[in-house]
Amino acid sequence: MAIQVGIIEDEKQIRESLQLLINGSEGFSCVHSFSNAEDALAALPDLSLDVVLTDINLPGMSGIECIAMIKDKCPATNFLICTSFEDSENVFKALKAGATGYLTKTTQPSKLLDSITEIYNGGSPMNTHIARKIVLSFNETNHNTELQKLSKREQDILEFLSKGLRYKEIADKLFLSTETVRTHIRNIYQKLQVNSRTDALNKVYKK
Repeated sequence: MAIQVGIIEDEKQIRESLQLLINGSEGFSCVHSFSNAEDALAALPDLSLDVVLTDINLPGMSGIECIAMIKDKCPATNFLICTSFEDSENVFKALKAGATGYLTKTTQPSKLLDSITEIYNGGSPMNTHIARKIVLSFNETNHNTELQKLSKREQDILEFLSKGLRYKEIADKLFLSTETVRTHIRNIYQKLQVNSRTDALNKVYKK
């Protein structure tokens, strides 16, 4: 049985090219395509599609808004973003709205078909650099959350600790007394709720 695919894409040439690709490939079928989110929103609940490819930048309602509004009405349909946007904000908004995968329009046709199959089989396909953005964004969020607990001076000291400097060396770098550095480090441990240099570095830098 062929995977039933729908398309939401406002650019006619891209929409028709995708439809030709899908219908010309064994195991896939694309009968329904839409040039805007509003038409898709009205029709999709009655179509029982397996996978819907959607752009983000559409006239009127965006692809992300469309997914957010229709996902509950089409629980068995997987939504796969196919867009030119690669920024982290759009990626996270799309995933939060209910998209199961995220590809860019530069994706090779064979990879696009593989991704449709993957999402149909329970996967969450993404371009490699999109997946990397997600990982880096999570790491950055965790990193900043912990660092925000510390003062600028404490952050500087923690950075020196990460480089393996001793207390006296840090004191010399910052023109402080060794005892002042010790006090700052005790405060760092208290704010991060850790008991050692290693624990502090692991918590902030996730090493």
